[in-house]
Amino acid sequence: MHLNPYGEYAVRLAQSLSDDWPANRSGIVDRTREHGMSMPFPAQPGDHARCRDIIDQWLLIVNAPSAEARAALLNEQMAVVTAYPRLTDHDGEGWHLHYRDIDDDLPVVLRSVIAVGTAIHLTTRGITRLGRCGSTPCRRVIVDTSRNGTQRCCSPRGASRDAVRRHRARSRRD
Repeated sequence: MHLNPYGEYAVRLAQSLSDDWPANRSGIVDRTREHGMSMPFPAQPGDHARCRDIIDQWLLIVNAPSAEARAALLNEQMAVVTAYPRLTDHDGEGWHLHYRDIDDDLPVVLRSVIAVGTAIHLTTRGITRLGRCGSTPCRRVIVDTSRNGTQRCCSPRGASRDAVRRHRARSRRD
């Protein structure tokens, strides 16, 4: 049995969806495939809008003003998708754990995978390792997987712009 890497891949999936929302349901499914999910998702009416709601609720966690608020929001989201962990070997990939019910539809799977993945990411890497890019005016999501936990920007280019902005602000004060 291997453990699914729910933490990083699930949070990266949520980041990808929040920063570049697909135009339709098939775009969401394609994105789940790009991030390592292989299960089929039976189509349901309103999947696209329901998935957008999942991401919008996840963004409340990203934007939470404190660790306590972030934890409370995440606990609420995990409570909605409470399911016991189960062993599965779908698609002959080998036995692994799923933290959701069998045959859930796309929005329910996204909510459970993203909620559990975010909880794993924040508890193993640090509660502050999720946020918004510090480079003005960028608002992209940062999933900080850096070694020292100091990632402030979504890209090296943005980090450089932010450093220049901070340097110029200090120079004006001096």
